[in-house]
Amino acid sequence: MSKNRAFDSIMAGLTEAVADAKSRKPLLKRNTVTIAPVKTYSAEEVKQIRHSTGMSQGVFAGYMGVSVKTVEAWETGTNQPSGAASRLLNMMEMDKDLIVRFPFVTDTSEM
Repeated sequence: MSKNRAFDSIMAGLTEAVADAKSRKPLLKRNTVTIAPVKTYSAEEVKQIRHSTGMSQGVFAGYMGVSVKTVEAWETGTNQPSGAASRLLNMMEMDKDLIVRFPFVTDTSEM
């Protein structure tokens, strides 16, 4: 997109937004989203999720993108997962096939 076309596009959007703001009745479509709160996990819940995946603490740590010490701390209750780790645990809880569809860790052992 050329600089002039980009500028024209931005100006058109701003003009539309200003007209919407000044209007008594909204002219533009509005979307409302609700974000579920981040779930808090107990040591036992983390351990249960890890066991359901069949992963060792080391492999689970690799999948979660954290250190083995972090997983150990979660499973002993010293620390709790938060933020992205809690979201990923929640996704693993909701979808048992998540680790199969998103295989960040692959088993390379010989049969």
